[in-house]
This record gives sequence, C-alpha cells and structure tokens, in this order.
Amino acid sequence: MLTELNRLKKRFEPWKKLEKELKELKDLYYLAQEEDDESLEEELKHNIREHNKRFNSLRNLELLSGENDEKDAFLTIHSGAGGTEACDWVSMLYRMYTRWAENNDYSYEILDFLEAEGGIKSVTMQISGSYAYGYLKGESGIHRLVRISPFDSSRRRHTSFASVFVSPVIEDDLEVEIKPEDIRIDTFRAQGAGGQHVNKTDSAVRITHFETGIVVQCQNERSQHKNKATAMKILRSRLYEYYREEREREKEKLNKEKKDISWGNQIRSYVFHPYTMVKDHRTKLETGNIQAVMDGEIDSFIQEYLNKFNLDK
Repeated sequence: MLTELNRLKKRFEPWKKLEKELKELKDLYYLAQEEDDESLEEELKHNIREHNKRFNSLRNLELLSGENDEKDAFLTIHSGAGGTEACDWVSMLYRMYTRWAENNDYSYEILDFLEAEGGIKSVTMQISGSYAYGYLKGESGIHRLVRISPFDSSRRRHTSFASVFVSPVIEDDLEVEIKPEDIRIDTFRAQGAGGQHVNKTDSAVRITHFETGIVVQCQNERSQHKNKATAMKILRSRLYEYYREEREREKEKLNKEKKDISWGNQIRSYVFHPYTMVKDHRTKLETGNIQAVMDGEIDSFIQEYLNKFNLDK
C-alpha cells in the first residue's frame, strides 16, 4: 500500500509544481502587459518553451501507465525472409535501437549475438532505464526494408524482413511456472563478434519451451551457469508476455490495436528506393528523413503509437 502511495505521489507532485509555475508565468505576462515592458518578451518565450517540454514529458508518463511500463526491456531482433539482405537489415535495426538508447541516456547490454554472412542473424539485448519497456513495447512486430541491394551486382531492388520482439525485464519471483520437463536446455560454443572472445568450451545456452515454441539463448558470459540464469530470465519474461496476451484473448479484451501488432504482422516499412520514406502502418505516421530514423530518431513513431494506443483503449 505504501509503495503504491509513493508511486502516485511521484506522479502527482510534478503536475502540482507545473501548475504553480504556470500561474506565476501567467502573472508575469500580465505584469509585462500592464507596464508595457517588452524586455520580458524573450524570458516569457523561453519559459513557455520549457513548460511545454515538461508538460509533454509528464503527459508521456500518464500514457505509460501499463503494469510493466516502468521496467527495463529485453529487445530481440531476428532476420526474416531475404537471406544476406535480411541479416544486413538486422544489423541496421540493431544500430538504430542502440543509437536510440544512447540518445535517450539508456544503457544496453548484449545478451546474445549470432553473426551471419552479411550481418547479424539475431541479437538480444537488455535496454535499461526508466520506462524503457513502456517506450519500446510498440516496436514489436515485423519491420520491412525496401532498397537497392548493395550485395546485388545487377543493382536490383530487394525487400527484406526482420522481426522485433520486446518484453519487460521482470522480477525473479514472478509467478511463471517453468517445469524441467517443459523445456530443453542445449549448450554450444559461443560465437564472439568478429571472431573475438570465442569460448573454447560449450558455455552458450539455448532453452526451448515445448508448449509455446519460444526459444531463447544467451552467450555473453564465459560461465555456462551465468548464461543459463540469464536465458531463464529472458524465457520467464517472454512467457509472461505470452500468457498475458493469451489471457486477454480469452477474455476478448484484446482490442484491434493489440491484434495489429501481434507477432508476425508488418508494422513499419523503411523505403530507400525509389523514394525515401519510413511509414508506420498502424498510426499512418511517415517521414522522408530515413537517415535520421536509422540514426535512432524514432521518438515520433513511439509517441504516435502511445497516443493512438491510449486513445483506442
């Protein structure tokens, strides 16, 4: 109860403080108007801009009211149809999300990294920081790339796909039962990036959950025990999301927006040729500045998703 009260207090007090400061700003405006004091114009404009930023920030926190929105996030990218092209596409998305994390002062840790010809076959990372999962949860789905292939000597246009899955980093005591007979644990030799730090023992761990078909793996530690513990944590997180969505479907509370972002559905297209455009198929938001997006500037897409998701509840 006390924890909940403290949480509500942290959300309420910034709004109260903003309201008080806006009243003071309003009084300053009327004072400048009465005295015809133009010297206060720049100060007023600056304060209004700063208050708008704080208002938008606080509004975002109201949109991030889900059960696990405050938590860190596991983010996994898998290559789809497209062969070498798709692996290069995973590399591009990996760079996009790590740049986004850096731009927003989040930290990230690579938990699993599988190289392939032309790029990355799959990568799993933990992105840590306040509301990381809340902001990233709308990135789950299929991301589509259209471009002239740098791997095609005939300079033909190719379409590639990669899947992104985001789940919250949840506490170890979460009630998700995983019985030994429900899973298979395989060990294998880790593959370091660029051939570096490759273990000479089978320290990497892959866990397969039979009922759901979910497969997770970890190879960032030299210790098989630590890799197994991390892989189990990721599996627990993925199962939590899986069963949560299953319960919602059973209760028929899964609204249209949730269905649109279910695993296996295309959510966003990135077109490099014959024109440049990034378009989110759920919110219809699009931009022609594709290089900025690939440099991690995806906040507008995240914001639009949060707005639409909450309005459609």
